[in-house]
Amino acid sequence: MRYELSETQLLLQKSAREFLASECPMTEVRRIAETPTAHDPQLWKKMAAQGWTGMIFSEEFGGMGLGLVEMAVIFEQMGRFLLPGPFHSTVTLAGPILEATGARTLVETISQGTALATVALVEETAELHPAVWQTRATESAQGWRIRGRKLFVPDAAVADWVVCAAQREGELALFLLKSDAGQLADLKSMDLTRRLYAVEWEDAPAELLARGQAAHMALEHALNVATVALVAEMVGGMQWILESTVSYAKTRKQFDRPIGQFQAVQHMCADMLLWTESSRSALYYAAYALQERLPDAATAVSVAKVYAADAYRETGNRGIQIHGGMGFTWENDLHLYYRRAKACESLLGDNRHHRERIARHVLNGSDSASGSEQKGNGWLSK
Repeated sequence: MRYELSETQLLLQKSAREFLASECPMTEVRRIAETPTAHDPQLWKKMAAQGWTGMIFSEEFGGMGLGLVEMAVIFEQMGRFLLPGPFHSTVTLAGPILEATGARTLVETISQGTALATVALVEETAELHPAVWQTRATESAQGWRIRGRKLFVPDAAVADWVVCAAQREGELALFLLKSDAGQLADLKSMDLTRRLYAVEWEDAPAELLARGQAAHMALEHALNVATVALVAEMVGGMQWILESTVSYAKTRKQFDRPIGQFQAVQHMCADMLLWTESSRSALYYAAYALQERLPDAATAVSVAKVYAADAYRETGNRGIQIHGGMGFTWENDLHLYYRRAKACESLLGDNRHHRERIARHVLNGSDSASGSEQKGNGWLSK
């Protein structure tokens, strides 16, 4: 399949790159990363003014109604400039769940840029499987209550709302809680531009969003969308590493010659180019397949995540090798991208998880994004 961006998508790409180059240069990324929450409300307002916070939501819910390919175009530029903060967790993880479960008012506030949200899924086992989750929901005369502890919850300190996945009488249920309903504990993260937290609730009041099959389908859809957005960020990061490393190799001299003239360096740059372009191809096919609900959409998402996770790490490795000792210094921006690469490896399922998911799809003979959960081969099956 040969895929090229349309004229409209290329204009979107250009405007996103110009905006981020102006509003989120590396000096700003470093400044924001040093704040306690890695979030800048002023930058968030500027992105909301661009319409980005509502990019994938339907116009009925106050959004722009863009497709997932357009989303990938913007997120690739976000990865290129290492955008910090809760954009990914709010717009592509929590947002699709809220839209799928009909939380119109909250989706509208996210689209307007006046609310932030996140999702609490994994626990001590770090597995994306409801069967091992211990967080429980109980119903009383006062309403629903949540008791449990979630780990690696992104941007919980700045979120206004938390979507929590819990067990209810042996079935999956999704609940909405105010962010101040639980106790937060900061977790150390490899990626300095994003914060992770442990959140614990003791009979916290909650609103039921969906349960049973409806909850599975909403969460499955959100995880697919968020993974495509994550892979797009990874591709953008790879592109930056490639360009900055090639530029360095052209100017850094050893033995009175630019190191880019040495065959070993050329081979490493060629590897980086191959990984970047191959990841980009996998990304845009996954975005297109998911957007068009093609039969192999779920497999395409997992293939893109597996390949890009390895490629981003190896691209970072080659970049640091070519930069030599400079690549390890705090002053060099390369290590910030390498940190992001390592964090992305395990985010939204590591490679073992996605390879198992691909295997289930192959064995079951079908992996439609709309029907995978019924066949037992989706994100949340074991």
